[in-house]
Amino acid sequence: MTGTGRAGTAAPIAVGDQAPDFSLKDNHGRTVRLADFRGAAAGHDGGDEGGGAGDSDLDLDGKNVVLVFYPFAFTGVCAGELGALRDALPAFVNDDTQLLAVSTDSIHTLRIFAEQEGLEYPLLSDFWPHGQTSRAYGIFDEDKGCALRGTFVIDRTGIVRWSVVNALPDARDLDQYVKALAAL
Repeated sequence: MTGTGRAGTAAPIAVGDQAPDFSLKDNHGRTVRLADFRGAAAGHDGGDEGGGAGDSDLDLDGKNVVLVFYPFAFTGVCAGELGALRDALPAFVNDDTQLLAVSTDSIHTLRIFAEQEGLEYPLLSDFWPHGQTSRAYGIFDEDKGCALRGTFVIDRTGIVRWSVVNALPDARDLDQYVKALAAL
């Protein structure tokens, strides 16, 4: 689903589009770039001189990325969704796939949230410039100052192959991510 924009947002990027690249800090202060997960065939060598997540385990084939935007740490629906991903982590962090979760919280908030919830995958901060990456994906809610619940499955070449965008109170179905990855 790509849908149209909701009040206060632009339309989300479409399936088949090139995923906008980004460079964000994770909950440990490391720089994570979407381009680091692209394979050599996509024109990227997989190297990362800035100490990004996963730089030592990427091969020339790259990885598919499940990019999950969520509104805020320490909220019930967000904690539930990210906890479900934690509980099914082998499906989303393996030799073929990398899970990346993004919110507009600061890296300090994300570090404490990850520790409290036992989250062992990168939580990326879209804090400053505030919501820049969420805006690039067309899911930043200008009225609320946060991302909607958007998920984008991005293939090894950087193309969006599946997406879903839900309103703030509406949790997403984790099984849909698994099906989307299986189709790649």
